[in-house]
Amino acid sequence: MKKPLQDFSPTPSSSFLARRALIAALAASPVLPALAQFRVEVSGVGLTQLPIALVPFKGEDSSPQKISAIVQADLERSGQFRGVDASGQALDENSRPDLSLWRQRTADSLVAGSVTRLADGRYTVSFRLWDVVRGQDLGGQSYTVPQGDLRLASHRIADYVYEKLTGEKGIFSTRIAYVTKGGSRYSLWVADADGENAQAALASPEPIISPRWSSNGTQLAYVSFESRKPVVYVHNVASGQRRLVANFRGSNSAPAWAPDGNTLAVTLSRDGGSQLYTISSAGGEPRRLTQSNSIDTEPVYSADGSTIYFVSDRGGAPQIYKMSASGGNPTRVTFSGTYNISPSISGDGRWLAYISRVNGGFKLHVMDLQSGNVQAITDTTADERPSFAPNSKLIVYATKLQGREALMTTTLDGKIKARLAGQAGDIREPDWGPFQKQ
Repeated sequence: MKKPLQDFSPTPSSSFLARRALIAALAASPVLPALAQFRVEVSGVGLTQLPIALVPFKGEDSSPQKISAIVQADLERSGQFRGVDASGQALDENSRPDLSLWRQRTADSLVAGSVTRLADGRYTVSFRLWDVVRGQDLGGQSYTVPQGDLRLASHRIADYVYEKLTGEKGIFSTRIAYVTKGGSRYSLWVADADGENAQAALASPEPIISPRWSSNGTQLAYVSFESRKPVVYVHNVASGQRRLVANFRGSNSAPAWAPDGNTLAVTLSRDGGSQLYTISSAGGEPRRLTQSNSIDTEPVYSADGSTIYFVSDRGGAPQIYKMSASGGNPTRVTFSGTYNISPSISGDGRWLAYISRVNGGFKLHVMDLQSGNVQAITDTTADERPSFAPNSKLIVYATKLQGREALMTTTLDGKIKARLAGQAGDIREPDWGPFQKQ
């Protein structure tokens, strides 16, 4: 006999497909304000953190944003850096620092800069990076931005420093999307990668679930219950315009973008049962991918677009499978544990993050896809919806801490975690957007 849909769910009262929406519907916490500030708490110690000194930027005491503090928080949250005391020093991007002093302070690198308000109200933010160990000037940049983009300028500085010192692209100027519920209203938010500067993209009296970024970061697909049933929309982030993509008989849920930006994989029950389909992001007639008597849902594409990973109970309990993006015979991927859901694939194709039920709790796991080795990387028991940063080095996920839902980031080994906790309201369904064009 086919397993009932609700048996997939962490909470007995909610279905697998609409699980998060109905959990959110039970919450009565107020919604986050559009410019909510988050408290970032970094915990854990990595094995090879680079010591870096960030001198307070000249002029930032009178700036609306403390540039050096934002840059330092970004770098520490990555798990690759630890801050070195820079108190008592006055430097900017034009200074010639005494690098021997910074070597005595055990810094491997040094950042200094300035922020200046222009007559037209804009700000010029400039910085320079030094390699203290080698005694090298590693260059710098200058940005002239409106006040509202001071945080973005700070994130771009962090991206520059991260790339110069690690050789890998930084993700601090990227964005995340997530959902909150306050009273009877649901809101879809777009925020900086550190959770700050949240802007409301959509508000509705009905549940909003499963926001997913397009590969170019200009659109969000999501599921809305405005029609009293799950329906898939695509939303243009800049203009706020949206279009209906899937509103077929039954349930329309779990959208996932193909890398080409023109195709979505979705879960539809239009032909009976929950099965996987592809559909144009402009709408139209879907093409069925799976032909099973099981529940097939939560599709996600590999970075090259050749493979779809998804969840199915075809083996008797929910596990993660993969198949060609054009359909075909699926192959089972997860074998550890009896209940595995919510797959996310890293952009470099090396890692699978997912949620596994362990002793009645739900924990974030990471699998090395080459070796098959699996590691549980959290000590919480209500984790959900992991999503990789576009450089494959961090994961954002939702969980519950001290009885409140919270947004977290973690390194892939679980050693460095950062909590992005809203001052009011609970955060659900995070999705990490792609790299932004400069």
